[in-house]
Parts: sequence; structure tokens; C-alpha cells
Amino acid sequence: MMKTKALPDVPRWAVLAAHAVPLIVLPSAIWRIALTVGLPVAEVDDPGLGQAAYQIVLTIGAELLAFLTLGLVRSWGEVFPRRLPFLGGRPVNAAAATSAALAGAVALFALVGWFTYAAYAGLGENSVGTHTDGPVQQVLLYVCYLPLLAWAPLLAAVAVAYHRRRAGRYERGNGRPVASSWV
Repeated sequence: MMKTKALPDVPRWAVLAAHAVPLIVLPSAIWRIALTVGLPVAEVDDPGLGQAAYQIVLTIGAELLAFLTLGLVRSWGEVFPRRLPFLGGRPVNAAAATSAALAGAVALFALVGWFTYAAYAGLGENSVGTHTDGPVQQVLLYVCYLPLLAWAPLLAAVAVAYHRRRAGRYERGNGRPVASSWV
């Protein structure tokens, strides 16, 4: 059985979902890095420095955001690590963390909706950018990007589990545990 550093009161399914998020983002990151270094994963119209910088920043940003999902099941999602200036050792605001995670999930759902619409409407078919050149590249693109469809629902589910675990855990003022209305 896989050992994780999750908190003991986190449901097992939430731990697995949180750990799955960075893994489902990884194939698209590898595809973008391969494209950036010049591997034949797609036909590139303008392989300039700007496009390469954009792809690297997008890859790093997506992975960092995916790794934040782990905070919803680990101790650093409840108390900021001491090494952080100004925030170290302070409790994480559960409502803010839940709101940020759910806003991220909504944004991901919106992106999936937009890209699905754009694909079926034929938008951007002849635009400048990257294009697959043949069925092998098309299949590789799908294999690398289709796992991203699970990111939004997994993030939303883990965020709700985080909220259920954290919301209403302590009474205001006296710090005594209370039952949550969501549990």
C-alpha cells in the first residue's frame, strides 16, 4: 500500500485524488517541453524565443498549481510552513483555501468548455501556432492532453473534502472542536 504524508483525518479517496492531480498534468507538460526543445510532436509555424518562453512558463505554472492540490490533504494546507516569511506558523484560512480551490476548478471547467467549443466550431483551424502533422502526432496530442479533463473534477472533490474537514472545526473564541454542518 502506498504511504502518503496526508493528515490522518483525510479520506483515502481525497488523498488519492490530490496525488493524482500533478500526475495527470504531467503528460501535457512533457509534450510542451518536447515541443519546445524541437522534438517532432507537432509542426511549429514560428519556433521563436517568445513561444518557447510561453511554453516553459505555462508548463511550470500548471505543475505548480497542480501541486497546490496536495495542500488540501497535507499539514501545510492547515498551517503555513515556518520557513515562509510573514505567514510561517499561522493557520491557513479554510474559507480562503476552499474558495481559491473551487475558483480554480471553475476556471478549469470553463477552459475545458471553451476549448471543446473551439474544437467543434473549427475556431483556430488555420491560425498561427502549433499543428499536428499526421495521425501519430494527433494521437500523441490526445494522449497527453485528455488526462487534463480530470483536473477540474478532482480539484473540486478534494476542495469539498477539505471544506468538510476544516469548516466549523473550531468554535470562534474558545478553540473547542465542534461538529461541521457539511459532514
